[in-house]
Amino acid sequence: MPGSTRTSRSFPSIQLPAHDGGGPVEVTLIAQLGIGAGDALVSDASQRQRHHPAFIDALDEPSARLGGMHLQHGDPSSLYSFVVGAGGHPFHRHAGPRMFTAIAGSAGAELRFASASDQQLADDPSHFLRSLRRVRIPPDCLFTVRFGGGTWHQFASNSPAHPALFALSCHSNELAGAMSAQARALAQANAADIPSLTEVLPAAHWPSATTLAATPLLQLSLQAAAPSLRAHLCARTRTLLGPLRRFSLEPLRGFVERATPAYPVCSSASSPPSGMLASALPHSHYNDTTTLTLHGGQTRHRSASALLADILDGFLRNPPAGVGRLMALRNRLVAPLRLRTSPLGCPVSSLLSTDRSRVFGGRFPVLDARVDAEDRCAEVLLGADDRHLRFRSSVRVQFCEDGQVQISLGSRVQTLNAFGRFYMAMIDSAHRHYVAPALLRRAVEHALAPELAAWSGTPVHS
Repeated sequence: MPGSTRTSRSFPSIQLPAHDGGGPVEVTLIAQLGIGAGDALVSDASQRQRHHPAFIDALDEPSARLGGMHLQHGDPSSLYSFVVGAGGHPFHRHAGPRMFTAIAGSAGAELRFASASDQQLADDPSHFLRSLRRVRIPPDCLFTVRFGGGTWHQFASNSPAHPALFALSCHSNELAGAMSAQARALAQANAADIPSLTEVLPAAHWPSATTLAATPLLQLSLQAAAPSLRAHLCARTRTLLGPLRRFSLEPLRGFVERATPAYPVCSSASSPPSGMLASALPHSHYNDTTTLTLHGGQTRHRSASALLADILDGFLRNPPAGVGRLMALRNRLVAPLRLRTSPLGCPVSSLLSTDRSRVFGGRFPVLDARVDAEDRCAEVLLGADDRHLRFRSSVRVQFCEDGQVQISLGSRVQTLNAFGRFYMAMIDSAHRHYVAPALLRRAVEHALAPELAAWSGTPVHS
């Protein structure tokens, strides 16, 4: 019997009924991507997913938990990514509802759904096949899927040479549905993952390839009706070119960059008359101080020592990329001279010291520290000695009477030989006008932004 075709000027979609009490299955096509783009995207996302801290490879469905529940805020939802490869995965179901957005590979994908309940399977095992429906997704396509808890489903590629799909799945309520006691305990502990929330269909109910091919099939398309010659040629072209777009000469990397607010900064070619830096290296040959001023209300901190500790943490966890590149170049140039090297800018590089004889805030190595009785002024002294020079740096936080907060980064350098004097002459301008202000701005940015506690970049380590 020939099939029928329905034209849609909006998003082509289908809805399949579910067993009593369950939500229906809804599949909607959203957009057609470029030729071969599906394979490329699935390949790239699959590699990135593999490097995620919560990556897990089980049930032929590699996945990662991208975001857990926030029950303290009344939010029981979670977010996952998952990949289905060319071989597909077994029929399975979840206790709670699911909705996801996915990209199909360059051969397209086939989504299979069965609405048989436990009681229906117990009364008549053949009910599974009678309720089974297949939905074919075209190649390189963006689509959405939504179905209720308890829906049996299986996804597979239309070709063994191409991945089926990559998806971002939202579990709107991680605690919903009738799940096992073990699965619920994991979910309540906010420690669940896709495998622990999955129940695989017993092998006795698995359909053979022959019986599967005989079940009803619905085909969706955005550009040409599925049975047409145009659709066939388009699918063939995407299948051929998809593998070519999987290969990339670019390294696998990503970036997270936050624009640093333009906090007022002033620089001086002298050390402050008060503070620990004034008495450090009395015979110094180089002095500079960079001061950043915050106005009332810009910081949540109520003590100078707490703000100073967060700023020191900012030097380590939120360093400017440009300063890092300059230090990498400097380290290469001076390595043959057996000079001290560090990934951090020199004013604060001693924060990576392994010497823990004196620490501030319980974890930052310092040469000295001072906090006044009211905790309105806090300061630490940093520094190190090298073959060509000795340097000392001060990081100071001062809460002023007018409500302003002054944060300063000062440096004093004593050169030990002609090379030390030449070295300081070469870096003087860059240090004074770029390195010190950039380090201070980024450290203060980190201290003032609570969300940077969950910063996804890689901290600098010694």
